[in-house]
Parts: sequence; structure tokens; C-alpha cells
Amino acid sequence: MSYLKFDKNLMINLEWSLPKEMLRTNKSGAYHCTTIVDCNTRKQHGLLVIPIPELDKDNHVMLSSLDETVIQHGAAFNLGLHKYKGDCFSPNGHKYIREFNCESVPQTMYRVGGVILTKEKVFVSHENRILIKYTLVDAHSPTILQFRPFLAFRNANDLCVENYVLDQRYEEVPNGISCCLYQGYPRLYMQCNKEPKFVFDPHWYKGIEYIKDQERGYPYQEDLYVPGYFEIPIKKGESIIFSAGTVEAKPRSMTRLYDEELANRHLCRSSFYNCLKNSAQQFYFKQKKGHYLLAGYPWFRVRARDQFIALPGCTLAIDDEQTFEDVMSSSEKALRHFMTTGELDENIGELDLPDIPLWAIWTVYHYAKEKGMEACREKYGRFVCDILDYIIKGKHPNLFLHDNGLLYSNGKDRVISWMNAVVDGRPVNPRSGYLVEFNALWYNALKFAAALYAEDKELASKVEQWNAIADKAGVSFVNTFLNDYGYLIDYVDGSMSDWSVRPNMLIALALDYSPLDKRQRKRALEVVTRELLTPKGIRTLSPKSYGYNPTYVGSQTEREYAYHQGPARPWLMGAYAEAYLKVFGISGVSFLERMLIGFEDEMSQTCIGSISELFDGNPPFAGRGAISYAANVGEILRVLKLLKKYNM
Repeated sequence: MSYLKFDKNLMINLEWSLPKEMLRTNKSGAYHCTTIVDCNTRKQHGLLVIPIPELDKDNHVMLSSLDETVIQHGAAFNLGLHKYKGDCFSPNGHKYIREFNCESVPQTMYRVGGVILTKEKVFVSHENRILIKYTLVDAHSPTILQFRPFLAFRNANDLCVENYVLDQRYEEVPNGISCCLYQGYPRLYMQCNKEPKFVFDPHWYKGIEYIKDQERGYPYQEDLYVPGYFEIPIKKGESIIFSAGTVEAKPRSMTRLYDEELANRHLCRSSFYNCLKNSAQQFYFKQKKGHYLLAGYPWFRVRARDQFIALPGCTLAIDDEQTFEDVMSSSEKALRHFMTTGELDENIGELDLPDIPLWAIWTVYHYAKEKGMEACREKYGRFVCDILDYIIKGKHPNLFLHDNGLLYSNGKDRVISWMNAVVDGRPVNPRSGYLVEFNALWYNALKFAAALYAEDKELASKVEQWNAIADKAGVSFVNTFLNDYGYLIDYVDGSMSDWSVRPNMLIALALDYSPLDKRQRKRALEVVTRELLTPKGIRTLSPKSYGYNPTYVGSQTEREYAYHQGPARPWLMGAYAEAYLKVFGISGVSFLERMLIGFEDEMSQTCIGSISELFDGNPPFAGRGAISYAANVGEILRVLKLLKKYNM
């Protein structure tokens, strides 16, 4: 039985099928995303969504959707699906769906009377082009296909309305047309491998609605332009390929290009691990200026902290050392430039936040655990040394080493940690002073660096300095953060201490070099397990703490207030699993394996084959936010590899 296969009964039930989305990327920033019934429910959905650096740093929807119509004996059966005002869905093409399979490439099977038609979609790697292959499996009379392209040519975060600025002109190209609706956009080439007839019949389809944007309190209605339709006869057993891209294609090469792309997909989504591995590779973002990881889809860009957290799992955990090194090369170059000049990087966001150098060392530390200390020292040892010198010498604008060995940061007026919700320009959680995860990462960084160069006589004085600071920081850490109830205070700033039970303490429990002894780790872990653990990750706040708000719904302001006040984060399971195994050893493996069942269930839920950004903190633990999030995918992959080592 197929791992990601849905039958007619599920597909025609829109209440069940519309919440389920699918994503494909070209590993260079472009993507295709929609629901499994091809009805767009977000403004970011589209068949061809691409970055256009000449315009801005956002993605842009070029081709929103493509409505297919099957014609037999003069009768037309439209397979498209759009939502209009008043819960009106038209033209209800989903009722013809018999099956949807997403293991290799997304494949939808339609049945219209005696016609059986399959549709498969492939995104060409590192090219702004999507290929859609239609195969007439069965038909008892002459059949014609019509394609109506719904064009947007807009920022993925905006909406389009009918206007007279739009350029309706088009040019004929081999087996198709090209057009450019607005100045500054690239031309869109729509072609087939077999010559079609194009009928110029321009219309605006008004009032198309996006359910997800409506739920989130955003504008949700738009008008889309359809320039006309392509018409092409198709015979039983024949396949027709429709191409949409920003560069003209050669019709004769489309079949070969499709087959090559299909052959490159060596790993089907046939298991939990394979789904996550495919999902991890979709975050790869290769540009001329470097290699990166996107934080998530469909709206996140490259963010420094997310990239460092996701990198070990999205690369090393799937045995892709080369991509790890490529991304680290770009990251190291950008961070070194910031440490030297104070200038931000144009490609990696939030590089100036105070914990970024600490997460960078955390990433290198995981490379050492995978590849060994010697290989790590040779490749990244100098980078680690330079980061520590940068911090110790007080060169970071908001990361200060105090006499007690701890690091202090000012977060009263701007967000400085991963708990970064903002309302009216002010942090919802103004974490400031000594932050627990900052100082856990700091202690680990010092001890890791000392171990990395333990045998290097030339750096003996450095090692001695790092150990001395770590020893002082270790004592101060326990005195500052460990309370009488056995868990760790979230942050301390002078007389202000946040005693809320939050997951940031997990970082201190998980690291190899921790200021806490095993007994202290065990007590704190018991609190986390009792109050924060859910089947979909670790809650951001305990239900027993003041301000608990587990449901991430409502307007943007309402969602910001809930963002870190209870919803669960899957990426924290990486730290939880490490901490649990440090406390319980091999006897904890079966428990962690049971906890992963909740994530395997997600493979057929919100975004097929991936993991959402966050989940409600209370049952039924619904997925929310970005539909595919790199840190979540990476850390669950890392947990799987960690458990595999214990089971060997």
C-alpha cells in the first residue's frame, strides 16, 4: 500500500482535503504549493512562485493555477476548483478525482465518464519551471484537453485586483505563448510538447477567496487574469506535457527533461524517514552568492538562527556532508564579516542577534559529534576560536561577558531570542538579562573549544582561559537559574526573574557539556515531561504558568500574543531526546520512539510529507503557522539518527 495515497472518498470531501497542502521546490527559492485538490487556499499558493531579486526579496506568484477541461462529444468537464464568496466552490472539478498519490511526484487521477486521465507535476531543479504531464489512460471516443492559465504576476504576500495597467499582449513561441503582465517582471512562457491551439479570450475571474488568509484576519479576495485557453487533442495512451517557466523551453526536449527530473528523484516518500529527508532537501537554497537553508515555506526567508539549528539535521542526519559544508561556508563568511565590520549580510537575516554566534558554535559542535574532533578542528577550529575571542573581548553590541562568567543581553526593547513575537514594535516576551539557553550554549561552547584544542600546546593559554571562564560560569549558572523546585528559571535581569516553566532550559539538559549534574538534569527533565511534553513537540509555556494560551488562531495580534505562550514546537524534541537519553540511557529509547508516532501522523496531515511550524498546545494539537519548517524537520531527523545509533 502506498504511504501517501488518498482515495476518492477522502478527496471529494473538501472538509477533509482542503486543509491538506503539498509543496515542491526547485532548491533555488522557487516553489509550487497548493492543496491536494489543487484549490488554492492561501495567497502564497501557486503553480509557479519564484523569487525576483530585481524587484525585492520576496517571492512572486506568476502562474496561480491551471484549469483543465476534458471535452468529449462537445460536452466540457472542467477539472478546476476555486472558492468564491458565500462558500461557493466552482467548477467543482474535485468530484472527478479518483485518487491522489504523492510518493514520488504528485499524481492525481480523474475519471470523467469513460475517460481516465492522470496529472503529474514535476518542478525542475534549479530552474524556474514546472512541468505538468497529462496522460490519457483510457477513452472510448475522441478527446480534447483545454488549459486555462490563471495569471497573477504579484508579490506572494499581496493580492491582485482587476486593473487596466495589465498588459494583455502576448507573443507566440514554439507550441505556446509568452506574456508579461507588468513592467519589471520576467516573461512567462507557457508551452506544450505538442502544438496546441491558443484562443485569445481574456477575462478577469473576480472574487476568488483564500480560506487560510480569511482565518488569519488578512485580506483574502482577489481577481485573477485569464488570457484565454490552450486546446489540444489527446489520444488514448498519449501524454501531453505543459511547461510554465521564465525561460523559453524546447518542445522536443520536454519529455526528456521530465524523464530526467523524474529519474533524479531516487527517494520516494515511502516512509517517515524518506518523507522527512525529501522535505529537508526542499529547504536547500542555492544561489550564485552562496548556499543556504530557507527557514520555512511558504513565506520565510533565510534566517541565521533557524539555519544553524536546522543545519545538522537537514544535512548530516541524512548523510549530506557536502551541503553542510557549503551552507557553513556561506554562514561563516557572513558571520565573520559581521564580527569584523558590524555590517549585516544581504542574504542571511537576523545575523546581529546576540545568540547567533552561540548557535554557530552549537552547529559546529554537532559536526564534531558526527565527523570527529580532528576533522572538526581542521575545518572549523579557527572559526570557533575567533567567535570566542569576539565574545570575550566584548565586541558584540549586545552580548556582554560579566565577571561571574555569564553572558548578559538587553532584550527589553527588541527581541533577542527565538521567542521573537512582537506587537506594536514591542516584544511580547521581553526576555532580557541572563537568558538560560544563551548561557547553556556559552558554557558548552567554552568546554567544547577546550576539548577541541586540549592537545594543542600553541593554544594552551587559550584553553586555560576558556576553562577558567567556564568553571566560573558553571557555578554562576547553577546559582542563577536552578530553583528550589528543580527546574531552571527562564531569565534573570537584576531583581527580575521569570519563573515561568518554559522549554529553554532543555538546552542546558541536552548538551554534552552542561553546568548541571545528572541528578539536577533528571529533576528538571521531569518538570519538562510533566508540563511541556505533547505528542507534537514541547510547549512554549506550561499550562500551570500565568498567561498560558495554547491556540495559535485569530488576527495577527492575537496570534502574536499566543506565539510563545503555549503552542508546541517540534524542533525542541531534538534537545528533549538528547536530555532524555543522557538521563535514562538505552532504557529511554522505546519511550522516545513512541513519542515520534505523533510526528509520523503529520506526514498525511497539514503539509503532506513535512512538519508545520507549530502546533496547538492542547488536543487535538492542530498544526499552525508555516506549513513546512526547516528546524522542525531537521531536529526530528536528528532524533531518528540518534535513536538509530542506540538500536544498532
